[in-house]
Amino acid sequence: MIRRLALSPLLVAVAFATSGWLYLFRPGDLPGPRVALALPLDELAKRASVPLVWFGAVWIAAAVVVGLAARWARVERLVGAIVLAAATWAVLYLVSGISIAVTLQISGREALHQAMRLGTLYVPAALVGASVALFATGRRGRRAPILVATLVAFSGAMQLLYSILPGEHHGMLHGVLPSAVVPLSHAAGASLGVALLFAARGLARRRRRAWQLALVVAAFATVLHLLHGIARATPITAIVVIVLIALRDDFRLPGDEQTRFLLAKRTAIAVATIGAYGFAALWLNRLDADQPFTLHFAAREIVRGLFGLNTYGSPHLSGAFGDWYPLSLLILGLGATTWVVAGWLAPWRHRVLQEARERELARTLVHAWGADTLAPFVLRRDKSYFFDADGRAFLAYRVVRGVAIVSGDPIGPPAAFPVLVRRFVAYAHQRDWRLAILGASERWLELYGAHGLHALYHGDEAIVETASFSLEGRAIRKVRQSVHRLEKAGYRARVMRPSDLTGALRGDLVRIAHDWRDGQPERGFVMALDALFALGDEDAVFAVGFDRNGHAHGFLHFAIAQPASALSLSSMPRVRASTPNGFNEWLICEAIGWAREHGVERVSLNFAPFAALLAPETELSTLQELERRALLSLKGRFQLDNLLAFNRKFFPRWERRFIVYERRRDLPRVGIAALAAEAYLPFQK
Repeated sequence: MIRRLALSPLLVAVAFATSGWLYLFRPGDLPGPRVALALPLDELAKRASVPLVWFGAVWIAAAVVVGLAARWARVERLVGAIVLAAATWAVLYLVSGISIAVTLQISGREALHQAMRLGTLYVPAALVGASVALFATGRRGRRAPILVATLVAFSGAMQLLYSILPGEHHGMLHGVLPSAVVPLSHAAGASLGVALLFAARGLARRRRRAWQLALVVAAFATVLHLLHGIARATPITAIVVIVLIALRDDFRLPGDEQTRFLLAKRTAIAVATIGAYGFAALWLNRLDADQPFTLHFAAREIVRGLFGLNTYGSPHLSGAFGDWYPLSLLILGLGATTWVVAGWLAPWRHRVLQEARERELARTLVHAWGADTLAPFVLRRDKSYFFDADGRAFLAYRVVRGVAIVSGDPIGPPAAFPVLVRRFVAYAHQRDWRLAILGASERWLELYGAHGLHALYHGDEAIVETASFSLEGRAIRKVRQSVHRLEKAGYRARVMRPSDLTGALRGDLVRIAHDWRDGQPERGFVMALDALFALGDEDAVFAVGFDRNGHAHGFLHFAIAQPASALSLSSMPRVRASTPNGFNEWLICEAIGWAREHGVERVSLNFAPFAALLAPETELSTLQELERRALLSLKGRFQLDNLLAFNRKFFPRWERRFIVYERRRDLPRVGIAALAAEAYLPFQK
């Protein structure tokens, strides 16, 4: 406490000592511009300016002293930086106001008003704040990154606002800068504001690259404010710089290592493309210019167009070309900036890569621990695997539009699941992916909830118990009639392992599946296989239906879940034109009979989305009734109620399935990604 109390007089002493150095030592031969009104007591003698190099060097040294003193006093980094920066500004504000009042012989109110507009107050305050943020000790506790993101977004919005507001502003170097610098700095302010807004989203997710971008842009914007004189926005961007430096340890999530050179690459491409376009367009329309075509003239017109300085037409270009050419450059510049920054800040790109060792390990774990009927479907080729440290358990997933879609529950010994889920959540967050689990069973919802995840009812899986299934009774008479009708027509079924299929029969099944899709992609991700012959004899069987002439008319493709003693239906294509009604019902009954004979205890049929809403067994609430009507409106595209009606014919046991997600605001994004993964949308990456 004593050390912290000592900081106040130390800060005042440093401020006065620094001002004294500026008054006593005035190197006049230093190159570069001079800072106006740096020494307000000499205003009458017209000697109030100081070389910028000297002014910066003295105050940087003073800021380092204050920063080291703050470290010695064990001041918390963020709070100390803001408080000491504000105190530095206050001390210099009072000193400058008094000095102006004395030298100009004006009222104190007017003197303080003039002092408020001096850029020489903000530079020392910003330097002191940045130095304390850099040298002071780390903070205690934990603050939400969303607050920093909000501050940066607010700064970006204010930057845009002050860039487009009319009026003249005077910076501390006004009058000594080249005439082109002021309008260029004003035009650049809008682009910097857009960049800050763009970086805010990444900051909310603790992205290191977003922090780097925001820090560079905010620092550059602060410099432009001081030079150009947008004084009201100066404190905001200066505070952003201080906060970002102080909280630098909070933004450690790395960017995609495979895009580390993407910024330079895209920038080079953008510059080359826009430059080539600009030079070519000017050369082709050089007769519309009032000057000879030269590289200097072309470069000047391109730069002014990119910065929006010729939005209403170039004074050196005539006709329609002079109207649209500068605007086209501005649009290209904004598009290129967005393209470059978006690539740099984008989430990690996911590339599906199954190594032979990982795939074999996944297959082994599915055979040993795949007690869920969905477990065999993780062996699709379009899924990646995330194993625990010992390789005893894993998750299968795919990333679609920045959402990691996990296929079903973890597979492995249940004792390994808590650590596995925790590690995968951290793994996804590190790559800026949102997380969703499709087809999650009710058994593990408590585990997901313990890791901050939420569950949303998705539908029911129909599971037929082979031992109790029977075609006897009035309730199932329609299925029984279909079976008898197909048998009388001479149809017969064979359940075959993949290796039992001859070359000709394989070709017939491929053709039937292709014609059944009718040009549509193979749908499914969580509860379907991606290829007919991707799995071997231990993992899949085919139930093929033949007519009396021995021609295949359709088939059922099942994955085998050995630990669950179950067959899981993957697809059920058939010949549309010639296959009689009830073909699928008959073939399912044949498959159930085969499963019972071979000791398979259950057969999993089609998943029925939102079955509890489409065919409720209890009274629905008003909201649930609205949801039901909305679902029924999708009947034509997704066949939701048709799947439910088909499954109910076999009197299955229903197992509820869920979508697990992180935040409610992620649900629209998760829904789109899930539909894309299941091939209901055109994009799947």
